[in-house]
Amino acid sequence: MSVFFVIIILLGWFLSRYYGNPAILYGFFIFSVVMNIASYWWSDKIVLAMSGAKPANRGEFFDLYTVTENLSITAGLPMPRLYVINDPAPNAFATGRNKEHGVVCATTGLLQLLDKSELEGVIAHELSHIGNRDILISTVVVVLVGFITLLADFFMRSMLWGGGNRDNRPGGQLGAILMIIGIVLTILSPIIATLIQLAISRKREFLADASGALLTRYPEGLASALRKISLYSRPMQKANHATAHLFIANPFGGGRVVGFLNKIFSTHPPVEERVKALIGR
Repeated sequence: MSVFFVIIILLGWFLSRYYGNPAILYGFFIFSVVMNIASYWWSDKIVLAMSGAKPANRGEFFDLYTVTENLSITAGLPMPRLYVINDPAPNAFATGRNKEHGVVCATTGLLQLLDKSELEGVIAHELSHIGNRDILISTVVVVLVGFITLLADFFMRSMLWGGGNRDNRPGGQLGAILMIIGIVLTILSPIIATLIQLAISRKREFLADASGALLTRYPEGLASALRKISLYSRPMQKANHATAHLFIANPFGGGRVVGFLNKIFSTHPPVEERVKALIGR
């Protein structure tokens, strides 16, 4: 949230100089404060709406409900709210600002594909995200990274279309320097924000895998679930780059992640590495 605040202020400062209007900087400052507050309180609702998730009741999704209830008791966590996404792609995620407001969401494809021990492994993984207190930052990132990208895109479009007040624009060498700084900030802002998103995702996935295995005392269940999920190659119907890091597996489809650059820009560690960390092979 602090990085988001700094990036927005820098963009606001440049735009205020570029357009010769100090009010822009004040507007960006107010915007960054409002966005930080909004992302804390309402980011989980935004994520659920973006994913098309619906509340899950005990009668219709009995196995999901009882598995989550039993594991929550074992982990010493409040029972999270349960949601389901009507999608054949097997996947799941956790969200919420704290353990008292936790949410676990699974796709119908996941519930149909996995047996009980595998489902327990996945739910334990998601509950570990709640217990490890990383659901807030992961959910907030959805909102903040999205808005950084939108702001950068808006500025690039205004540059391409020759926006701004040319009469008030700084001239000479200072104007050229400001333009270069602005272009660099505009290009780097979404990249930096996305790299932060990806780094958080990869580290927390390994941690949640380990914590989930400790919770069920059966790492083979989660390892088997990860293998099954990775074999499904089709993307989710509402796959979104802003929310991809939340899911237990890449919502754009399974498959091996090969190559150094592909690993850097992947929202999830390779399944082979996660399985090896769980069961040693």
